[in-house]
Amino acid sequence: MKKTFTDQLGNQITIPYPPSRIISLVPSQTELLATLGLDHEVVGITRFCRHPDAWLASKTSVGGTKTTDLEAIDRLKPDLILANKEENDRATIESLQQRYPVWISDIVTLQDALNMMTSVGSLTGKEAEALQLTNTLATSFEHVKKEHDRQTGSVLYLIWRKPWMGAAANTFIHSMLETFGWRNALESFDRYPELSSAQIQSLEPDFIFLSSEPYPFREKHIAELAEISPQSHILLVDGEIFSWYGSRLLEAPAYGKMLLATMQ
Repeated sequence: MKKTFTDQLGNQITIPYPPSRIISLVPSQTELLATLGLDHEVVGITRFCRHPDAWLASKTSVGGTKTTDLEAIDRLKPDLILANKEENDRATIESLQQRYPVWISDIVTLQDALNMMTSVGSLTGKEAEALQLTNTLATSFEHVKKEHDRQTGSVLYLIWRKPWMGAAANTFIHSMLETFGWRNALESFDRYPELSSAQIQSLEPDFIFLSSEPYPFREKHIAELAEISPQSHILLVDGEIFSWYGSRLLEAPAYGKMLLATMQ
């Protein structure tokens, strides 16, 4: 049996249903597939798909998220590929679309993430599991919003060094910051702007979050930022919590509560 689905960019794909040879090119969506119980169906993942740990050893690597090994994909003969507008290389995805059904997510808000999970559940014949997951997450984040219904300070969320880069409006990170009641210091910027030290000073953020990914910020970088913005409280944060939009979100409410307690 075949079914037709529409991805988050409006593209239609037709796949054998349910698919039995799935490749994921997105780490957070790979973890979602594991949560939905698709161990046997997933045949290929990227080298950055580090959750679950066991899959790194048992699944075939198809390269990176932007440096995809097309020959490895061809050898696996997938009947479904999961990709993402932001995380994957556009030219590579367009090439794959000529040969395979590619379902592309486009995640900016928390609701986008929940919609993606529902869609992936439908794609893979795991509707009940996806519904249970999204209901759990929706309830958890409703509690988060009620607990943090007023803003608790401005946050500059940095994702890169040399040059400094931050997460601004129209990003999933921005949505997560707002969910926890923080004002994004870059709310008037778009996407992932480069910032000079002078710009960081002028923003005067209450807090600076140094993300664990994509740049691996460490303790030594706190002192560097303290010289630039001495009035800011600077913290190392788990980037997966703020930027992984799959089942990793199950850990977000507790992590946010812990982080808020640290910031008091």
